[in-house]
Amino acid sequence: MKDRGDGLTLGVEEEIHLVDVKTWQLAACAPKLLSQEAEASFDTEMQRSTVETRTDPRDSLEGLHTEIVRLRRRLAETAEPAGLGLAACGTLPSSSTEDFDLTRTRRYRRLQEQYRLLADEQLICGLQVHVEIRDRDLAVLAAQRVSWLLPTLLALSASSPFWNGQDTGYASIRSIIWQRWPSAGPTGPLGSATEYDTLIENLIRTGVLADAGMAYFDVRPSAHLPTLELRVCDACPEVDDAVMIAGLFRAGVRRALEDIRHGVPHEPIAVPLQRAATWLAARTGLSGSLLDDQARPEPIEAQRVVRNALERLRPRLVELGDYEVVGALVESALRRGNSADRQRAVFAEGARIEDVVSSVVDETMGLRAGPSSAWERC
Repeated sequence: MKDRGDGLTLGVEEEIHLVDVKTWQLAACAPKLLSQEAEASFDTEMQRSTVETRTDPRDSLEGLHTEIVRLRRRLAETAEPAGLGLAACGTLPSSSTEDFDLTRTRRYRRLQEQYRLLADEQLICGLQVHVEIRDRDLAVLAAQRVSWLLPTLLALSASSPFWNGQDTGYASIRSIIWQRWPSAGPTGPLGSATEYDTLIENLIRTGVLADAGMAYFDVRPSAHLPTLELRVCDACPEVDDAVMIAGLFRAGVRRALEDIRHGVPHEPIAVPLQRAATWLAARTGLSGSLLDDQARPEPIEAQRVVRNALERLRPRLVELGDYEVVGALVESALRRGNSADRQRAVFAEGARIEDVVSSVVDETMGLRAGPSSAWERC
């Protein structure tokens, strides 16, 4: 697939757990590891056991796939000699809240002091997708119009069924943990960048938010880039899943921008319904039901909801040159299940949480090129 140049550029930030491959426990050594890495595409997070990677903007999904693989390989080259593995998943199955080790910056110390348990249990990793929108007013309006898609993307990404070594009953316990932060979740209706900025200013004025960087909404204008940023998803062990989610989100953004341009009316989803849809996606992932986005939402079999979303986005995916690859990746994901499904299958076979961690590390570091049905057409 060649870069077309007529689409919206996109990029990905991946949060990745560092794992001691002898004990299969978290390894709190990200600052030391990154001290050996000069490339600006890597950074630390609040917890010392996590590294964040940031791709450069790409026009095509193939280019994005190549860039994610490149960054994972670069990180693996530094991690493996130190006896470390990489695990791109919402929660490391073997992790315990006692594993938290704060990255000692002034900001993170301040956040730990202010938020206490929320900070101390921040042993979670997400996937963020950025789609270029240089007009912040358009970004705020587009954020409102893509909200219908977010629970579906969360269900596809769900990779955190285990927490403290136990099955939580959720496909994405990461998102439940994340929703405890005071600015996580939907924003409610907003009509402009001015309204968005006023909301942030008011939240900071309350003292509940420490700074603008804590606008942890499910989707938001980026705090530091001219993009709309998706923040609701778990980190994905399989590169293909991250690329699939990026492709679907970009198509959703393109659809939103086209609707705005043509004056298509928008009916906002009520915040309690949006939260309900997100909770259900976190609870069942792809193995149960999801809510559709109609005025009277009903639980519908998850695979049907995913395929309905793909069909709804088909015209924009075609325009972007992404339909064949995204369609193939979606069907592959539905056949094999999301990471939560695969982790539970591994546990059912051996009943050892270490086997689950090992399988996630293998997927993350396997750097598969993608199913031939998807990439050979590009």
